[in-house]
Amino acid sequence: MGLDEEIQELEEEIASTPYNKSTEAHIGRLKSKLAEKKEKLEQQSGSGGGGGYAVEKHGDATVALVGFPSVGKSTLLNALTNAESETGSYEFTTLDVHPGMLKYKGANIQLLDVPGLIEGAAGGRGGGKEVLSVVRTADLVVFLVSVFEIEQYDRLREELYKNDIRLDTEPPRVTIRKKAKDGISVNSSVDLDLDDETIKSVLREHGYVNANVTVGEQVDIDRLIDGVMDNREYVPSIVTINKADLIEPDYLSTVNAELEERDIDPEEAIFISAEEEKGLDGLTERIWQELGLIRIYMDKPGRGVDREEPLILRRGDTVDDACEKLGGSFDERFRFARVSGPSAKHDEQQVGRDHELADEDVLRIVARK
Repeated sequence: MGLDEEIQELEEEIASTPYNKSTEAHIGRLKSKLAEKKEKLEQQSGSGGGGGYAVEKHGDATVALVGFPSVGKSTLLNALTNAESETGSYEFTTLDVHPGMLKYKGANIQLLDVPGLIEGAAGGRGGGKEVLSVVRTADLVVFLVSVFEIEQYDRLREELYKNDIRLDTEPPRVTIRKKAKDGISVNSSVDLDLDDETIKSVLREHGYVNANVTVGEQVDIDRLIDGVMDNREYVPSIVTINKADLIEPDYLSTVNAELEERDIDPEEAIFISAEEEKGLDGLTERIWQELGLIRIYMDKPGRGVDREEPLILRRGDTVDDACEKLGGSFDERFRFARVSGPSAKHDEQQVGRDHELADEDVLRIVARK
């Protein structure tokens, strides 16, 4: 029996097994076996010479435009960037990944128009695995769905989940440390719904014999397996509704209801018309916010403050991160820095490497000669 057949058999057994306390450990073992088989299949596919799309990352961040064929990704890319991705009203216009550069607030944000996803992409249909390999490397996923086909969102999320892309969530707080003897011991900081035997059975399926596992949050079996596996990618996402210019007033309530049914706040969704280039300013600002980018204006000796080409960092970055991105000999020659702006207590505040910077700070590095 090949891996494909084994995976299908496991999926069918999981689907047919009623979930209750008595079957919990058994289902945990089945799902662990399934995760291992899928990882093995992925490794075999990756070594077969086909591989994914080789898209070199450029700029300060990378955004993947994800949607079904002919939903308007190419049109949107062309409207937002300097790219020229072929567009058409028929399916599968885009047969390769097309990158474009969105320039906003001094940042260079790489947008990737990936070929339209179809159902079964995670299983390889329509070159889906190659497409999804590109999505896994992105800093943000922008779902693009038609206003008349909101249900596309369900299938898109499912395909990404099957390819180990976890959206809008943090990695589970599960820590595993191997030890020399005494089997598997379970520690937790919360009152877990999963019993110890279920947790141990999952770890055994993943090859652990002697280990200490610490669980720092409430997890179900799927989240526990995610914590054990190291091949999950955790990526934020936003939902963009295209062809909003075609919505009749009496249809808007239907659209909002469909969004709410999927736990999408209609106020949070971005309504655009890629064809008419409407709503793009709001989308661009939302991309900026979700990426957590900040602008740092460098105070250059003898030249003043450069506000035309800011240093682009991420929220939470420090002076040390700024030095690393600037490169050169700053790291070795650093003495201290002076900061003015939102993160400073006063103008020209003297700070060290661990000072956390904020958007539109002015930074001057004082270095040894």
